[in-house]
Parts: sequence; C-alpha cells; structure tokens
Amino acid sequence: MSDHEPSGGLPDNAYRELAPGERYEPIVPATASVPEITARSIVFGLLMTAIFSAAAAYLALKLGQGIESAIPIAILAIGYSAIAKRKSSLLENVNIVTLGACAGIVVGGSTFTMPAIFILGLEKQSSFAQIFVVPLLGAVLGVLFLIPFRRYFVAEMHGKLPFPEATATTEILVAGGRGGRQALVLLTSMAVGFAMDFPALHFRAWRDTFTTTLIPGLHKLTDDVKAIFVLNTSAAVLGLGYIVGLRYATIIAAGSFLSYYVFIPLIAAVGTVAPGPLFPGRPPLAGLSAEVLFKEYVRYIGIGGIFAAGVLSVVQMSPVIVQAVSRVFGEIKRAGRGGEAARTELDLPIGAVVAGTLAVALALFLYFRFAVLPGTANPTAIAAMSLALTLGITFLFAAVSAWAIAMISTTPISGMTLTTLIISAGVLSALGLAGPSGMLSVLLIGGVVCTALSMTGSMVTLLKVGYWTGATPKRIQLTLFAGSVVAAVTVTAIMFVFARVYGYAPSPQHPNPVAAPQANAMAAVISSVMQSGQAPWFLYGLGAVIAVIVQMLGISALAFALGMYLPIELNTPILAGAIVAWLVRRPAGNAMLARARGSRGTLIASGFIAGGAIAGVADGMIRFGFDWFARPIAYDLGNDGAAGNWIGLAVFVGLGIFMWWDARRASEAEGAGPEISL
Repeated sequence: MSDHEPSGGLPDNAYRELAPGERYEPIVPATASVPEITARSIVFGLLMTAIFSAAAAYLALKLGQGIESAIPIAILAIGYSAIAKRKSSLLENVNIVTLGACAGIVVGGSTFTMPAIFILGLEKQSSFAQIFVVPLLGAVLGVLFLIPFRRYFVAEMHGKLPFPEATATTEILVAGGRGGRQALVLLTSMAVGFAMDFPALHFRAWRDTFTTTLIPGLHKLTDDVKAIFVLNTSAAVLGLGYIVGLRYATIIAAGSFLSYYVFIPLIAAVGTVAPGPLFPGRPPLAGLSAEVLFKEYVRYIGIGGIFAAGVLSVVQMSPVIVQAVSRVFGEIKRAGRGGEAARTELDLPIGAVVAGTLAVALALFLYFRFAVLPGTANPTAIAAMSLALTLGITFLFAAVSAWAIAMISTTPISGMTLTTLIISAGVLSALGLAGPSGMLSVLLIGGVVCTALSMTGSMVTLLKVGYWTGATPKRIQLTLFAGSVVAAVTVTAIMFVFARVYGYAPSPQHPNPVAAPQANAMAAVISSVMQSGQAPWFLYGLGAVIAVIVQMLGISALAFALGMYLPIELNTPILAGAIVAWLVRRPAGNAMLARARGSRGTLIASGFIAGGAIAGVADGMIRFGFDWFARPIAYDLGNDGAAGNWIGLAVFVGLGIFMWWDARRASEAEGAGPEISL
C-alpha cells in the first residue's frame, strides 16, 4: 500500500447527506498519486471479464436473469492479493472490479435481445461481426451518455441515494484484510456448484429439471387439469434465489403460480368446450399440453405485464429524468468555464464526450444503412430514423436506469427494452419497413439500447465506488471502454456456440433448446407486430391490466410480470433459494451473527451461480467441439427418466442443505463489518 494511501475505513460522512459547506474527502485524497491502471490490474481484470462474461451469458440465456459481478470480483481480487502476499493498491482493485464488471453489463444487454435473431430465423442475414458491434456500440454509448450525469448522481445526490451494491463493494475493498477468507469460501462453493451441475448437463447423470409429469400417480392432474410442477435443479438457480431474497422471490413465484395454476388450467378448460384457436394466430386448444399452452397463450399475458411495468417505471421516474437531464446543461456550462479540476473530479472532457457520441452515431448510421438495410426501399431515411430512435430512447432512459440502480440496485431493463421494441416496430412499420429487414432493424435498435442502459446502471455503481475510495473518474470511464470490447467478443462467441449446440427455438436438431426467455419475449413481440400482423392484443392487454393492479397494491409489477412470463421451472428454485436465505438468518436474536451468516451465505450463493454457470459454458464448449468434429458425446448416461427425475430432486435438496449448513458455520466475528449482499 502506498504511503499516500490511508489504511483506515470510510469517513463518517460517507453515507449521510453533507451539511452546507461540508465536503466529502475520499479514502485516497485527490492530492495523492497512487497506482490505478497497472499491468496486474489489467491482466487480472480482463481475465475476470472473460470468465464472468461467459458465466453471465449462460445464466442470462438459461434463466433470463443477469448477475452483478462486481462483488465476487472484488473478493477474488483481494483474495489474489492475499495469496500473492502483495500489498496491492486499493485503487488497483477498483480498476479490476471496473474491468470485470463489464461482464454483467454487456451480457445483460446482448443476451436479452440478440438471440432473437436465431429465434426468428434471421441468422443468415446476420454474422458474428454484425452481432458483436451491437453490444460494443451500446456499451460505449452508455458510458458516453452517463458521463454528464456523473456529478449529479455521485456527488450532488451524496447521502440521498443508498447505492446498495456500491456500498457493499466499497466495504469489501476497504476491509481487504478479510478478502482471503472470503475468496476461499467463494472458490469452494464455485467448485461445489460446478461438480453438481456438470454431470447433469454433460453426462445426463440425472435430470436437471424435476417434473411431476414423470410421476404416474399425478397423470390425471398433469394431463387433464394441466396443472404441473417443475423445478430446475441447478446450483446456479438455487444460488440466484438466495441472492434475490424472499420478498422478490415470492412475488416472482406468485406471478408464476397465477400463470400455471390459474390461466393454464382455465384456458385448458375452455378448450374442452371450444377446441379451436382462442385468438387469431394462435393454435387450436385441443390436445395442447401445459407447456404448449404456456408458450402459445399464457406467456403473452406476461409480456403485456412486463411492457406495462416498464411504462409505469418511466412515468414514476419522469421527475428524475427531468432533473437529471437539466444537470447535463449545467455540466456543459461548467466545462466551458475551464479551470483545473481535482484528480477525483476529472471526467473525460465534454468535448471528447460530444465527439465520441458523434462518432458512435455515425457508426450506427453506417451500420444500419449498409449492414442492415441494403436492398430495402428508402434505406437512408429509415437508417436515420433508426439512429434517432436509438439515441433518443437511450438518452431518455439512461437516467432512469442509473437512478434505479442507485436506489434499489435493480433496474427495469426488460420493460424499457420491450417498450423500445414496440415503439421502434410501430415507427419503422409506418415507414414501410417490414419482413426480415424490419425485424432485424428493430432487434438491433433494441440491442444497442438494452446494452447502453445496462451500462449506465452498472457504471453509476462503479463511479460511486470510485467517489468513495478516491479513484479517478476518467480512468474508470476509459477502463469501461476497454472491458466492453472483451465482454462483447466473449458474449457473442457464447451466443453462437449455444445457437449451434443447444439452439434457441425447438427444431429437429434441437428438441430441447436453451430457454433464452427474454429474447423469446422480444422475438414474440416483434414477429406479431412486423410479420404476422396478428398480435395477441387481448392477452397483452390482460397482462397490462394485471400489472397496473399489482402496482396499485404496492407490489413490484415488474417482478410479478416476470414471474408470469418466465417458465415455472426457473421460478420455483428461486423461491427455494430465497427460503434457504431466510432460514440461514433464523433466529434473528443476535444481529451480528445473523449478519455474518447472511454474508457467508451470499458468498456461497455467488459461488453456486458462478460454478453452475461455468459448468453450463463448459458443457456447451465441449459439445461444440464434438459437434465440430462430428463425434458423439462420450459417456452420455441418458438418465433423464423417472429415476433421474428423483435423483435430480435429491441433488437439489442436498445443495440447499449444504448452503444452509455452511452459511450457519459463520462466526460472530465475521459479522463485524456490513452484510454482503448483491
């Protein structure tokens, strides 16, 4: 540690509002000159970016849920420093976290939209380079758009916004002495998660989903009533449930139960009286299984709910948008006055931000005009409109995404992206664009916007970490540019591998494709508006009404709508993981012990997520290699019948017991710091 770098904790005014005239002095003062971007931080940070990009891509494609990688990477960075017996700079570790966090940022935006290209059969009109450009330009645009907002969110709103994830990350970096022990817990649970998920995925040693359809005594319930229970047995999903927590997991599960135990049986009952299609463009009801009823009818209710929840979020945050946007002009005036800023206040110059934005805008225009729209009628005007939609919507929603992360550590990206797609589809359709080129254009607009919003949300966390610790904002911004390139390459490669190995839509080659729930929702909306012209508006409207009612009851409409949309096998293990988290903290008489157990449980859950996700990526890469050389997978046990069904359930229960037992081994001394939560 540098002589200029204090070893103490955060100042006492780190989390409270400042009195008039009071200033916040970070841990590393502005006058100090300490290492930030070093060879070690770049190599380790890029390694974390590649690993967590692959893991986050798998989790998003399988579950439709992103992961925040800043906290696990902070723990691993400090753990590496402890193992290497190196007195590393606090700001070096901030740089590692910044680089590594690009994983979740880029993955969230890309995997929510880009797989829809394969789902809609547009892959022949696209390429690796074309898809790679979308998350890269989106991430760069997100960085550029948030820079003028930095001072407002990070400094002017100091003490007024809680920044939950930034707080936890900063506390971990500051209390680095415990990093070695925390890293060991994280790595051990990663190994357990990998060891439990890989045999089911690769060797089919047991089913990775438990289902009541394989229990003979329940056939009447599952076949006649169409009421089924399915549980994904992956360690990754169990860990995700622990982190989500009981409140949101319960809301998500409630939405899922409404879909599976009310709407599916209800529509099935209607089918006994009217066996034909219930709505134009939908298949006949006669003989449909519960899974098909959900896919062809009920999930559209969830899509309508997600859209309405996104609109409600924007309406609720409109004052924030107006207030934050007004600060942009203040930043421009401040830059025009000149003057030497302190190191901890140095952003990329506003001139560079404007020039960069213009460069990205030009690249997007050329991309739409020559890579997406050649051969279409009036391509220049449509490319210009596509660019205007991309820039306008991104700028409008950037403040919403940043504020949501700063306030509650979650952001309604799904709803905002779905809103973007519907607006874009309507506008471009009015300009005469339809068919494959129209769908591809709308998807690419959505991909850029989604990645940009993912970047603004996560970037505000990293800037707040830098504000508390004393990192240079300009260096954080430059680091995000570099990390975005690695993350974009990794996530695009994973998407192509999964498209070849698993597929994203059912086909003779891929009877059980990867779920990609968010991308499937995007594809369903686009195809109904721009292809079939038979959008299930009644189902969309029903979902929207439900979302509004749920919001009026004080319940998260987005969480409930996601539950209605996501398959039940993804929501039930999330609820199970949340119940484990609740049990870990019981009894709650000793606050410090409960905090220690909760923190250790979060580390175990993070390890389960990473280990299980890496198992999925490893399975995909190995299968890709075998497929490339036209060789069958060795040691495929094929144990996915009744026996494998019960073994999978037993493994899942065992993982839950292990998580509960290991988390409760935490000592009271481990609860001296703040509780770790993602």
